[in-house]
Amino acid sequence: MTEPSLSDTAEHEQARATVLPGRPRIAVVGAGALGGYYGARLAQAGHEVHFLMRGDYQHVRQHGLRVESCDGDFALPDVRVARSAADIGRCDLVIIGLKTTANDAMPGLVEPLVGERTVLLTLQNGLGSDQLLAQRFGSGRVLGGLCFVCINRLAPGLIAHTAEGLIRMGEFSGPSGARAAALAELLQAAGIPCRVESSLAAAQWRKLVWNIPFNGLSIAAGGIDTAAILAAPTLEALCRELMREVIAASTALGHPLPESLVEEQVTRTYAMQAYRPSSLIDWLDGRPVEVESIWGEPLRRARAVGVDTPRLEMLYQLLVPLCDPARPAPAAGR
Repeated sequence: MTEPSLSDTAEHEQARATVLPGRPRIAVVGAGALGGYYGARLAQAGHEVHFLMRGDYQHVRQHGLRVESCDGDFALPDVRVARSAADIGRCDLVIIGLKTTANDAMPGLVEPLVGERTVLLTLQNGLGSDQLLAQRFGSGRVLGGLCFVCINRLAPGLIAHTAEGLIRMGEFSGPSGARAAALAELLQAAGIPCRVESSLAAAQWRKLVWNIPFNGLSIAAGGIDTAAILAAPTLEALCRELMREVIAASTALGHPLPESLVEEQVTRTYAMQAYRPSSLIDWLDGRPVEVESIWGEPLRRARAVGVDTPRLEMLYQLLVPLCDPARPAPAAGR
């Protein structure tokens, strides 16, 4: 299916002009660590939030959600949880926190939630998810958010939030306007820091400057955390080189990023100490890793504009076999 035109059609402009009601009906699709945390914050603030869950459904239905947060622990004993999107029905806002490895099924999961004026906010990693939603539901509905947060799912219904929490958000189909600003206000009122970006694509590439080296090397180096990566001079140097390649690709695609971002991201990562990136946790637990959205698609887009990214190419080629779903899970304790 080809990507729809982003021209100023009446349908597109009507979707872009959608204003969320003051107390929107919200669905969270993919309520693991990411969707569970942000959905819990919205529910804590009094919003009607419906969580689409499978594995954790029974536990959360009986015991609710608990968040252990650096900003203060909280619990939600009564949670609106469903096994099927059809059981939730149409919503004003759908927040998508699925791993991109589930994107083949994602449009079907979202469709029962979409009404005439539904807004879609994808918080997924890497590149390509917003295009997929735009193709299926119309570009005017879609916003993207980049999450800068340290969270892990410790057990069914239990989420640990250890640092940060900012969402950088923008419109898929053009410059951000009143709708994005109103959604940002809604999130901020729920205790979720949010900044509206004029260019979603630039924000996506900016996040890849961190995700590509640290998520990738944590796996390729055998299952190590960010502190171990930075403690090894060769790996720290490789991080910086990968970051420069990502910046070069982004700039060639029309989304210039400053070279100073390299030092900024390395400094930020030192402050995280022994943080295990989400891709590393998935890999250690034998779950699918988002190889194509985080490494494959950026590499293909860099090639398309003639940018040489040999270190990204090497890392991608290492990760494909390491993250093959047929490969046995790494030994416990790595």
